[in-house]
Amino acid sequence: MTQTKIHIIHAGTMDNKGTQALLLSDIALIREIYNYEVQISVSTSDVEGVKKLAPNLTEVTEPIIDIPYQKADKFAKMVNIDRDTISYKIYALASFFFMFLQAFASLISAIFIKYNIKGIYRHKSIKRIHDSDLIISCSGENFKEGSSMLPFNITWKLSWWSMLFSRTWEILLAKYLGKKVLLFPNSIGPFKTIIGKTLGKLALNNCSIVLVRDPISFDIVKTLKLNSNEILTADTALLFNARNITTFNHNGKPTLGVNPGIYGQSLSKKEVSKYISAHVKALDYGIEKYGFSVILLPHFISGFKQDDMELCNQIANEMRNPEKVNIYHAKDVDDFKSLIDSLNMLISSKMHPAIFAASGFIPVLSIAYDHKQTGFFERLDMSQCVFKIREISDELLIEKIDYVWTNRKKLSQSLKKQIPILQNDIKNNIHNALTSYIK
Repeated sequence: MTQTKIHIIHAGTMDNKGTQALLLSDIALIREIYNYEVQISVSTSDVEGVKKLAPNLTEVTEPIIDIPYQKADKFAKMVNIDRDTISYKIYALASFFFMFLQAFASLISAIFIKYNIKGIYRHKSIKRIHDSDLIISCSGENFKEGSSMLPFNITWKLSWWSMLFSRTWEILLAKYLGKKVLLFPNSIGPFKTIIGKTLGKLALNNCSIVLVRDPISFDIVKTLKLNSNEILTADTALLFNARNITTFNHNGKPTLGVNPGIYGQSLSKKEVSKYISAHVKALDYGIEKYGFSVILLPHFISGFKQDDMELCNQIANEMRNPEKVNIYHAKDVDDFKSLIDSLNMLISSKMHPAIFAASGFIPVLSIAYDHKQTGFFERLDMSQCVFKIREISDELLIEKIDYVWTNRKKLSQSLKKQIPILQNDIKNNIHNALTSYIK
């Protein structure tokens, strides 16, 4: 029996544990639907990271076009410089213009490969698309310009334009090679410029089905007036279960997990200071009022300024109850999910730690930087458990901690009812999409 060949594109860096969970969940669901009679390959900017995470893939290849800030990050780590240096910015800008040369070379290669001639550029990556039965754009947030609740400066514009161009070009090459493209559950938008909206619409119009993971994104998709079939579902990371479970003993103490996180150059120094101060005061309050043991849980450790680990250290160093605080550096996404499942409550400024908590029925408070977070909590009828990051203050954070902790049993029961519904919805929609578009 011939196995179906599926190639997943747009997989991000595996430094981000949410990205790990999305890719693993996508792969597991595809295999389940096809009863494991399927060959799965992946293109990604993090080839070694994906190979380590999912060693049973048929092949892991590079993307067609490199994303400039990701190339610049690799360069910065290699020569030990930070993102705010002139060298970093020059390298990133040069990589931005190099994308167009990559696009031209990849088009020539695609033409060669279509006529059974070896490609001149990234032959393996393009040949994998050519030889597959279906192309899937990985779950995540690949089609947007910045975040709906953060400033949109020139750095963010160039970063997201390059991301959109890379993602769109890969879809267009797949269509040129005669392949159908299916977009797995993504958050879509915002689109803040004509360039971004044009690229986003071009990409999504060339997908046979567009699966959207939150209602606000779904409304944005509707405004684009696509020719694609659009379906509202939920985030595939809701399906993720730790493969290797780590056991934690909190000695019977109520344990509060905290995932602080902000995007670089997204907030002013004053706003960052306010964010840290609010956490310090609110966590000390929770320790003294409720007897919390606090675990600071970095989610995305990039090694650059203001990553999750640096924020955790800054918060811990300023607290007056440091003996009640620990920083836990999870070794992988399984370890990370296991710890969250052991908590009594979570506060998170990132999307996927909050999703991990919700899927484990753990009461969660979200500090949102984007509509994907507010949309998720609206879907759960838990809008009282989320607020915008730029509104943060110690008074508001304390108020929300009081609300979630006081209502923790009710919130947990509500999650136990609603999460299985969303999980079934994801499985059914992806099952229908895959069986409709594989011939």
